[in-house]
Amino acid sequence: MSRKFAAFVATGVALAVVVGSLLVLALGHQRQPKPAAATTQTSASVTPSPTPTDTPTLNAPPSTPRKPAPNPTAAIATGNKKVLFFSFDDGPDPVWTPKVLQVLAKHGAHATFFELGAMQTAHPGLREQVLAAGNTIGSHSITHPQLTILSAAKRHHEIFDGPQSTCFRPPYGATNPKVRADIRAAGMVQVLWDVDPRDWARPGTNAIVHNIMTHAHNHNVILMHDGGGNRAQTVAALDKVLPLLKAQGYSFAAMDC
Repeated sequence: MSRKFAAFVATGVALAVVVGSLLVLALGHQRQPKPAAATTQTSASVTPSPTPTDTPTLNAPPSTPRKPAPNPTAAIATGNKKVLFFSFDDGPDPVWTPKVLQVLAKHGAHATFFELGAMQTAHPGLREQVLAAGNTIGSHSITHPQLTILSAAKRHHEIFDGPQSTCFRPPYGATNPKVRADIRAAGMVQVLWDVDPRDWARPGTNAIVHNIMTHAHNHNVILMHDGGGNRAQTVAALDKVLPLLKAQGYSFAAMDC
């Protein structure tokens, strides 16, 4: 065999070996199992990627939020005790809040006032009057917007920076999972109502009284207003309805806010 022919054969063999190796590697790669889908649990030694949220980082809640408040009526509405929870929204108002306080004191009643941050700022001192009379205060946001249509930043501001309390009543009763999540993160519990006598529409004193007397039942939360306009009908209706309900055995407590 000539040297040229031998070199040619050797080169051919080497190329065959290289091609064969490449084929084995390629086939082996194709037969590798696909990675398993990610599970909902993450190992403690692995740091998961941050999850985007709709809460702005500028006003983000503290890393250790306050413990959410319990049901603000549960500890009070126990046993067979007949109790109703009157609540007043949209104050404090320099004209109507003191009048509501006078009627409550006259009948030995207490209530919860869901106040606006803007009204507290405009009328300093009324908050202290409400508390000094044995009532409690809940937050009703800062400016009374519909929280469900706000941007995340504005919603966060209205909830986190409003009146300090452990109870929050969303304006108009408008709520959704994002609103409720912000309320919980702010260390509050959402409080709505059971009876709306529509005093805000000023239907007449007797209509307000009739609505409450018809629909109020033990442990109910009753919605009324001490702000947002002329509340003469509200004050007059409250003065009529409290003795009627007291005659039925009811007492009137402030919520644990």
